Amino acid sequence: MIRTSLIAAAVLASSTAVASAEFQFSAYGGWQTAPHSLVTVTGIGAESFTAGWDGRSFEMPPYWGLRGTYWLERLDMPKWGVSVDFTHAKVYADAATFPKTDNWTRFEFSDGINILTVSAMRRFDRWNGFEPYVGVGAGLSIPHVEVTRPEGTTFNYQVGGAALQAQVGANYYINDWLSVFGEYQFNYAMNNVTLTEGAKLETNIILNAFVAGVSVHF
Repeated sequence: MIRTSLIAAAVLASSTAVASAEFQFSAYGGWQTAPHSLVTVTGIGAESFTAGWDGRSFEMPPYWGLRGTYWLERLDMPKWGVSVDFTHAKVYADAATFPKTDNWTRFEFSDGINILTVSAMRRFDRWNGFEPYVGVGAGLSIPHVEVTRPEGTTFNYQVGGAALQAQVGANYYINDWLSVFGEYQFNYAMNNVTLTEGAKLETNIILNAFVAGVSVHF
């Protein structure tokens, strides 16, 4: 009887822990675009132009992201959470951009505009398995700068500056520990980087993405 009771208690505790999951790990991919942005180069070979961007989300390396979210259930705030999000976005200067430059042959952030943010999250009541959520946060833009121009070639990772992120989406729960989700994600990445020849390049890039992914709840 005692043994049976202990087993039943363990099963109940385990199921309760799953049902009141506090941590959520998510992985996602999707389609991302970016509007035009002003590019300013100061120092050696100074110039200024407007760049158009191609996202090429499904070409290697693809657009993807990872997110860990901690919901504040133990603080009696189950609708609120804190997330850490890493997004690997990318942009390539389009064909119309290069005639505006002084003989550039390559200009892209294709190993990415990597964005690391911490966000406040808010989820809403679940309905028929769907649980809407929103989030907003800030962090860093970490671009891989790829520029080739007459003055030199730059090919390296740098900390570009601050980044802002916002998202709105909904989880659909398959069971208590697994869900899928769809989301619109907005990123604003400030990039102030140094080119190999010593010049400074600055451009602030807006990223719009529609993503889908899967979450595991612990």
